[in-house]
Amino acid sequence: MTRIDAKFAALKADGKKAFVAYVMAGDPDYATSLELIKGLPGAGVDIIEMGLPFTDPMADGETIQLAGQRALEAGQTLQKTLDMAAEFRKTDDTTPIVMMGYYNPIFNRGVDRFLVDAKAAGIDGLIVVDLPPEEDDELCIPAQKAGLNFIRLATPTTDDKRLPKVLQNTSGFVYYVSITGITGSAEANAADVAPEVTRIKAQTDLPLIVGFGIKTPEAAQSIASVADGCVVGSAIVAELAKGRPVADVLAFVRSLADGAHRA
Repeated sequence: MTRIDAKFAALKADGKKAFVAYVMAGDPDYATSLELIKGLPGAGVDIIEMGLPFTDPMADGETIQLAGQRALEAGQTLQKTLDMAAEFRKTDDTTPIVMMGYYNPIFNRGVDRFLVDAKAAGIDGLIVVDLPPEEDDELCIPAQKAGLNFIRLATPTTDDKRLPKVLQNTSGFVYYVSITGITGSAEANAADVAPEVTRIKAQTDLPLIVGFGIKTPEAAQSIASVADGCVVGSAIVAELAKGRPVADVLAFVRSLADGAHRA
């Protein structure tokens, strides 16, 4: 059982929905980013999604693209992202960390080496958005053998013919993308999401977490009420981009987490 599995079991026992927060590792710099990440559990975050900055983030909207650019310009690397996770683990051994990004940096490092290092750093799961199920032998299967969850995205265009393939080797949870488009580009609507959640959950026992387009505590509550939880990323990254103190960003995160937990 991974930390992700344990977290969902504990939430289920408490009758609570999950709140997942995405932040870009190294944005705007290593020290600020680490301070923010360390503060997330205290702000009510159940699972941390740590973005791995990359030069060609095809699934991401402007807000997260710019966050990745800031991180790269500040010197963030895959190694520093792993270092950040390891530093976090010195004071928190229970909050799950999911690394979310693209395959190129992992491929460049070497899959075997990366998985050993990720496991040692305390990473619990991976979301690699540009590796489809047809490429599961590339990273997904080795990751699962190494004890890491491999989390797949389902979207409004994932029809009933495609869905079993998407779910085939997914573990930890299923990430449902609530909109057709990139991160931060539109607002999620619970009325649209609910039937899709029902459709997907009919084919899997995994928790289903909804992300993309959730920007307010009210939206977090609304979306979490029809799923097993929700993810907020761009709205948090945008607050940090305004130059707000970390404490203020964490207060905003707390409001989102409270919204999700009210569901």
